[in-house]
Amino acid sequence: MSTAPRSDRRGPTRRRRLLRIVSWVLAVLLVLVLVFLVWAHIVLQGTRSAALTVWRDDRVSVRDAGDAVVMTPTGIADGVGIVFVPGAKVDPYAYMATFRQVVADGTTVVITKPTLNLAFFDRRPLARFEAHAPDVRTWAVGGHSLGGVRACQLAEDRDVAGLLLLGSYCADDRSDSDLDVLSVSGSRDGLSTPEDVAAARDLLPASATMTEVAGADHAAFGAYGAQPGDLPATVSRRESGRAITAAVESWVRDLR
Repeated sequence: MSTAPRSDRRGPTRRRRLLRIVSWVLAVLLVLVLVFLVWAHIVLQGTRSAALTVWRDDRVSVRDAGDAVVMTPTGIADGVGIVFVPGAKVDPYAYMATFRQVVADGTTVVITKPTLNLAFFDRRPLARFEAHAPDVRTWAVGGHSLGGVRACQLAEDRDVAGLLLLGSYCADDRSDSDLDVLSVSGSRDGLSTPEDVAAARDLLPASATMTEVAGADHAAFGAYGAQPGDLPATVSRRESGRAITAAVESWVRDLR
């Protein structure tokens, strides 16, 4: 009796084994992608009471533009606008309270909604967000935490006059630029630590203003509660908020 060669019998078995391996790999990758998407969409929600305070302030107008939250003054505008990028997985609305007084003073603030809530996935050009406020004459960019890293990249645009870093620092070298830079950090920041900020100082122009708020933590730059990995603040949110606002207001005056 004739029999099939051993190599012929092994061929189908190997193909089935390879197919099972490929199927398992694809299934694992699909699960990982789904887990990542779920994780990316679990954000640190903005504090409701802080948001309501902004909504009820008749000096400030807030509208959702789809890809950004646009805050404009209801009074006389100063012609300055800030495109601001949120920290990783932080609700964009959490920063309305941060800029409430700045907007009331006349400055327009466009808070972006990063792709997948993570700034490093967001490759959209600065012009897309500037288009939400066509009357602005002078533009600056800014960001909190990872959003600040993205803002440093956007600051390469030659039309950008200023760079605002809140609890953040640059990964790109902007030391040779003529940007008006303000870096506001917290002495109790457990994520963008004072040491991290100091180590990246050489990437900013020599003229950059470096302001450290004593006792402020990483979450002091937005109204969204505590953040994992942060250090406990030793000053109240109101006190650190006043110091942050004062620093930003002074910086904006130089941009006008």
